[in-house]
Amino acid sequence: MSVIKKHISSFRLITGGFALAILVGAILLMMPFSSRSGNFTPFMDALFTSTSAVCVTGLVVHDTATYWSIFGQAVILGLIQIGGMGVVTIAVAIAKLSGRKIGFFQRSIMQESISAHQVGGIVKLTNFIVVVTLAIEALGAVIMAPEFCSRFGILKGIWYSVFHSISAFCNAGFDLMGVEGEYSSLTSFVGSPLINITIMLLIVIGGIGFLTWNDVKVNKLKFRKYRMQSKVALSVSAVLIILPAIFFFFVEFSKGNFSNMTLGERIFASLFHSTTPRTAGFNTIDLTSLSGPGQVITVVLMLIGGSPGSTAGGLKTTTVMVLLVSAISVFNKKNNAHCFGRTISVEIIKTAGTILMMYLVLFLTGAVTICCVENVPMNAALFETASAIGTVGLSMGITPGLGLASRLILIALMYFGRVGSLTFIFAAISKNQSSISRYPQEKITVG
Repeated sequence: MSVIKKHISSFRLITGGFALAILVGAILLMMPFSSRSGNFTPFMDALFTSTSAVCVTGLVVHDTATYWSIFGQAVILGLIQIGGMGVVTIAVAIAKLSGRKIGFFQRSIMQESISAHQVGGIVKLTNFIVVVTLAIEALGAVIMAPEFCSRFGILKGIWYSVFHSISAFCNAGFDLMGVEGEYSSLTSFVGSPLINITIMLLIVIGGIGFLTWNDVKVNKLKFRKYRMQSKVALSVSAVLIILPAIFFFFVEFSKGNFSNMTLGERIFASLFHSTTPRTAGFNTIDLTSLSGPGQVITVVLMLIGGSPGSTAGGLKTTTVMVLLVSAISVFNKKNNAHCFGRTISVEIIKTAGTILMMYLVLFLTGAVTICCVENVPMNAALFETASAIGTVGLSMGITPGLGLASRLILIALMYFGRVGSLTFIFAAISKNQSSISRYPQEKITVG
């Protein structure tokens, strides 16, 4: 075992764990008892659905409610829970319950998995994550149960409450509302305060990061004592909810196809649509009716995503903040970038720039390829690839009709977006290729 540990990095174990979960999920979803028709599901369809579930994305090639059986839906929900909490978190929790000792190697893997700053106290933090996750999901299900039970009956209503609570908290975006219209998501609840507020809170809580939870637990409402990462996660998340909501309320949902909305529906739709693109994937309005500016803002929100060490994907709020303060320091001709009274290291700024470049290249390359192969509008292709790499799940409706090559592109983008760009790179690199030698330095003009 020690020899294996020396040759398998924590990054490879994380990427391998997600890949294994996807493969097992795909095999289960292929089985006849996973579909309502009782027929075998083609492997690529099962693989796409399993990848979307484990990567908590929500893009689908079959409507979840009408195509999959209760067993198939349960498999999808299990994959969402594993993907949301993280394969490593689930494994450590199971090992802990079975009485096995958690060694240093397992602790270091857990540290990388949830983006913790240190190994010390990682097992205790894991227990905290599992308990809080289950408690919040249960609370969300209880709150939504009256609405779903009144509409679908007791047993079905409870199942719908549990499914949507877990899906929302894990920022997955899978829904069972296809019974009211295929791929309709939560459009029938656009004016429901109970469903809107509960789903939004679950999305935000799941997307701010496990370390932020711990900060809130330890320091309560004393914001000044929070880690800089928690301050950034909370402040950027608030801005990304409020500013787009103002745009959607006063501009997007005040005219055109949305002009017949009531005031209450406009308020909830604006808040919901500024929250859900940041990797959740539910929608309460018809996305194909969005204007050009509305689609662009949605794509930007999808690419940014949530915070590190959370159930969300995307570039992350911290990456955006680091790039922003770095740009501000350049504009002000300062040598160092500062945020909340702390200096941002050059290494962190370089890493943030690298992540941004990788996301943009993959996002644009995937969209151009799908546009050329499928002959679909470029804006629709950009929307789908942003949704995939941001692990969002919102769609302009073209995903079910895509061919094999385009589906493989979306699968790769979903996997990359959930595992994380740096984890993916470090898993591919066997060891640090550092060298004490340096090339001669020469200036180059930029900008």
